[in-house]
Amino acid sequence: MNAPRACPDCLRRAWLLVRLAGHLDMQRRDVAGLLERVDADLIEAVGGSLAGDVQAEWERFDTCAYRERCDAVGVQTLCRCDPAYPARLRDLDAAPAVLHVAGRVERFLELVARDSVAIVGARRASPYAMENARALARGVADRLTVISGMASGVDTAAHEGALQGRGATIAVLGSSPERPYPPSGRRLHRDILVAGAAVSELGPGVPARRWMFPARNRIIAALADMTVVVAARKGSGAMLTIAEAEALGRELGGVPGQVTAPLSWGPHIVVKRGGRLVSGPDDLLVAFGLDGVPPGSARERIDDPQLAGLLDALADGYEPSDAFAQAGLDAERGLVALAALEMSGCVRRRAGGRYTIVP
Repeated sequence: MNAPRACPDCLRRAWLLVRLAGHLDMQRRDVAGLLERVDADLIEAVGGSLAGDVQAEWERFDTCAYRERCDAVGVQTLCRCDPAYPARLRDLDAAPAVLHVAGRVERFLELVARDSVAIVGARRASPYAMENARALARGVADRLTVISGMASGVDTAAHEGALQGRGATIAVLGSSPERPYPPSGRRLHRDILVAGAAVSELGPGVPARRWMFPARNRIIAALADMTVVVAARKGSGAMLTIAEAEALGRELGGVPGQVTAPLSWGPHIVVKRGGRLVSGPDDLLVAFGLDGVPPGSARERIDDPQLAGLLDALADGYEPSDAFAQAGLDAERGLVALAALEMSGCVRRRAGGRYTIVP
């Protein structure tokens, strides 16, 4: 099958978003409404004194040159005129005119045709949130397509978990699909392209701007059947994705956290408003009506009572020395037990001598 190629009119629209990128950044609070405008109205609304010049460039748009730039960096294009365009994206009031895909558009279409879950959350996430995002994705990646935004923190952990689970994952980027963002994610980006795909409504060579991330969030929310927030503060970008998913009528989920932690605000408000409480991969599989329960939690893998007691104490938030006492262990036996938990993969040591439970 020949790979789909976007039509000239849709490519012109994709070019226009890049041409007006700086102007859109200045009006990013209304970016959702602006993206709903047709080309001429968008130029008039944000072009300012350069509107006439932009209009003239728009009329001279070179389709062949645009396609050559995409081909040069291995980016394929799919426009909303194409029957293969993902049906879920058509639910958006401003569906992307063009999807720019790195990692083979055929694979991308296969992945979006499956049941899918978006796993999102804070960039500056706690070890608890990172471990949960990674475990969720790892536990469902062979049954569901895992979607996220490749940002630092929870997004990165979700993609990593999906790849560890020998599944495929889609990264929706707020910049060009062939360029990892953040740049520190080069290796992850490369691994995603091998097993999955990176997609953006922006063409090749486009640096990230602030308006592009809320625009990106609407694509994540629309592509996924369900969106799960692992950790998010009030007003965060992850909660914008949740709001988009809710507006589209998608199912929502939240991973519970410590009630005093600001990062727990997002998941808890989602559950409070009727979203699904997600405590592990099995909750996601049940949500999609899938059989089969993933491997048990760390607690279920321990059959030694003393190790189980120490693990429970660490999970309750006790520092190691206090956890030893809770488990009835002296310091020497406690250190031996702690090492055994670490070697078994039930806990992971962090900086400062703290330990995180591996879900």
